Amino acid sequence: MQPHSDFDLWDSPSPPPDTHASPANSSKTIPELSDITDLHPAHQRRLTESAQSQWLLSQDASPASQPNATLALGVLKSLPKNLLILLASSGILILGMILDHRWLIVAGMIVTFFMALWVLWPSLLKTLIFVVSQELSLQLAAVLGFFLVLLGYLHLTGVLQSFVRIYQQANWDAIGAIGEGIVGAFGQILIAMIALWVAWRQYKIEKELTTQQNLITQQQTIDTYFQGISDLVVDEQGLLEDWPQERAIAEGRTAALLGSVDRHGKAKILRFLSHSNLLSPLRRDRHLGRAILDGLGGFEEDREEGIRVINLKMMLAETDLSNTDLRGVDLSDASFLAANLCGSDLTQTNLSGTILCQANLRKAKLDGARLFYGTLENASPRSRTTRPNLQTGAYTGAVIEDADLTEVRGLSAEQHYYCCAWGGSKTRATIPGGCENIPNKHT
Repeated sequence: MQPHSDFDLWDSPSPPPDTHASPANSSKTIPELSDITDLHPAHQRRLTESAQSQWLLSQDASPASQPNATLALGVLKSLPKNLLILLASSGILILGMILDHRWLIVAGMIVTFFMALWVLWPSLLKTLIFVVSQELSLQLAAVLGFFLVLLGYLHLTGVLQSFVRIYQQANWDAIGAIGEGIVGAFGQILIAMIALWVAWRQYKIEKELTTQQNLITQQQTIDTYFQGISDLVVDEQGLLEDWPQERAIAEGRTAALLGSVDRHGKAKILRFLSHSNLLSPLRRDRHLGRAILDGLGGFEEDREEGIRVINLKMMLAETDLSNTDLRGVDLSDASFLAANLCGSDLTQTNLSGTILCQANLRKAKLDGARLFYGTLENASPRSRTTRPNLQTGAYTGAVIEDADLTEVRGLSAEQHYYCCAWGGSKTRATIPGGCENIPNKHT
């Protein structure tokens, strides 16, 4: 085939589009014309645009030849059936009101109501499910079902008919007068109850806001305390430099803060002080009083002659530390006299020499907690007059007289033996597993 030039292909006059083309010709679509692949891409694009314009002209011309009745029938067929029924029933209702025809009005009302309910029911059901939870919806349905069962039972036993007869024979003028007073009083009571409920809700909301604000203020106070203690006992090089007066000030600030925060705040403070080595006895330079480094990046402990930066002493006596996290905290030689440690996590906590007399340790977790030093055979509770012996364990143990160890968790065999031996009769009665065949060394 002889190739055509661009001038012969595009510049030659083209016949005008045939607006009276047959349906077979007008049904030719653009994808069929786009199958030409042996032309230059630019030629294909221009040919496609020309074919598209001819196709649109043929589509615009075709409706003009269709009858108006056919178009109207097509429009009606495209409408939803529900819409047609609603329009028809609404027209019947309007016609009945215009003609003042009772049955037309009733028929239009019934059909329109049920069709509107049929159309709106899915949306109403979705809204009900969105507003009311599934569990509450089930409960409401159950209450309605129970009410219907009760109504059916009353109908079967004849009680409902008796109420109907009483209703028919009642003097409604007198009942109305009495009911008006009862309803008025009931309304006033209901208004008072609503006002009381609103006041209660306001109180609860204000209480929650106050609690949140107190927690924020407490956390800010604790953060300020952390920074203040760090600035007080640490020098510019980051080394511990605590003089006697600085230790006294640190203990005073700690005692004041522990008395003004809740149990979780106390636990935060104890964890900070313990992990900062401020509660452990440190070996000191005899001349300068400074803590001695252990050569491993920390300070060397001295359980016999060491000095603590902060000595808790009686700060935590009778305090509430229930359900708090005290894992790994050094609480040695502190006093928890009559303290509440119920449910607390004391895993890996150092309780050697700690006074736990009358303390509540119910359901506390004692996995790996240290109760004494030395050997189990020689370990004994601390003494006010005798120095502890860390090698044998004498006078290094915790004082657990009259403590409550009910349902305590993680108690090892050594801990169990020590508590039974030195806890006294009251403590022995609360230890899980009992203390059979373990001597009572407490006198």
